[in-house]
Amino acid sequence: MKIGAIIFPTDYSIALTELAPALEQRGFDALFVPEHTHIPASRRSPWRGGGDLPREYSHTLDPFVGLAAAATVTSTLRIGTGICLVTERDAIVTAKAVASLDLVSGGRFEFGIGAGWNAEEMEHHGTRFETRFRVMEDRVKAMQAIWAADEAAYEGEFTTFEPIWSWPKPVQRPHPPILLGGESVHTMRRIMDFCSGWLPRGALLPDPAAGMARLRAAAEEAGRDPATVSASVFGAPAEQGYLEACRGAGIDRALLLLPSEGREEILPLADRYAALIG
Repeated sequence: MKIGAIIFPTDYSIALTELAPALEQRGFDALFVPEHTHIPASRRSPWRGGGDLPREYSHTLDPFVGLAAAATVTSTLRIGTGICLVTERDAIVTAKAVASLDLVSGGRFEFGIGAGWNAEEMEHHGTRFETRFRVMEDRVKAMQAIWAADEAAYEGEFTTFEPIWSWPKPVQRPHPPILLGGESVHTMRRIMDFCSGWLPRGALLPDPAAGMARLRAAAEEAGRDPATVSASVFGAPAEQGYLEACRGAGIDRALLLLPSEGREEILPLADRYAALIG
C-alpha cells in the first residue's frame, strides 16, 4: 500500500514548491489538495467537522495552479485533487485544466471529485444544492467526451455543446483516474458508472475491510472487475494499526493529513509520517 499526503495549500502555509519535493524525497507516493473557490460570509451551511470553519477553507489556493507548481519540481510524485468541486466548475474549462495538468506533470495527475457540502458556495456558481450530484455526474461525463474524441459533442441535463475541438488530450488514456469521494450506496453506484476509484474519508471508514467488501460487492453487482477500481483513504489516521488494517483490506493508498502550517512544523511531521511508509 502506498502512502501519500493531503494539505490545504494556503497563502500562509508551506509552499507546495517546497513541500512536494520534500515528500518525494521521503518516499511519499502522492500529494493531494482540496478545493474551495471561496467561503460565503453568511456561513449558512454548518461545517460538518463541527464548530467554527477552519481558516484554511477560505485561504486555499486554486488546486490546478498549486499542483502545476508542484509538478514542475518533482518527477515521480503523483498529484491529485481531493476533492475538486465539479459542481462549481464549467465542464469545458475544467476538461482543459485537467488535460493540461496531466500533460505538464507527465501523466501524474489523479482527478479526485465530489459534489460539495456548502450550499451557498455552490449556489454562487449557479448550482442548486438538491441537484448537485446530478450536476457533478453530468459535467464529468461531458469532460470524458472531450477527452475521448478529437471532435467532441455532448448533450446532458446541465451541459450541452455542439462538436468542439479541444486540446491537449490527457497523457493518461482514456483520461486520468477519476476518484469519487463519499461513503454512501449512491457513491458506490456512481463509481461503477463513471469513475476509476473510491476516495472515502478515514474518519468515516472505521473498518477498512468492511468498506472494501462493500466496494467489491458493488463492482460485482455492476458487472465490473473489482480489480479495476482503486481505493485511496482520504485523511487516514496516521496510526500503524489503522494503516495495517487498510493494507490487509486491499486499499491502494492512504492519504495522511498535513495541517496548513509553515515549514517548521510540516517538515518534521513529514519525517514522522515517512516512518510509516512500508
